[in-house]
Amino acid sequence: MADTVYVLKDALKEVWYAPSVWEGWQRWRAWLRQARDSGLAPLQRFAKNLGRYIRGILASANFPMHTSLLEGVNNRIKVIKRMAYGFRDSDYFFLKIKAAFPGKVR
Repeated sequence: MADTVYVLKDALKEVWYAPSVWEGWQRWRAWLRQARDSGLAPLQRFAKNLGRYIRGILASANFPMHTSLLEGVNNRIKVIKRMAYGFRDSDYFFLKIKAAFPGKVR
């Protein structure tokens, strides 16, 4: 039982990091078939719930996005906000944010 779960865990990572949507879909179908055939009710429930999000998971092949970049942007904005404490000019605040990320905003 534990061996099956570990094998499926590694196979699920392969779905997540597929090089294309088509390849990810093929890997997902194989993974789903293995999960259903495992006979483990919790794993089958997990597969059913994960199926609702498969389009978003597979979209990561075309649009790889990591939260580390987003966290860095959020942190930098918080620092700018702390430095501007007491100022009431929100236009200036947004200009400072745009200046902090040149080339990222239109």
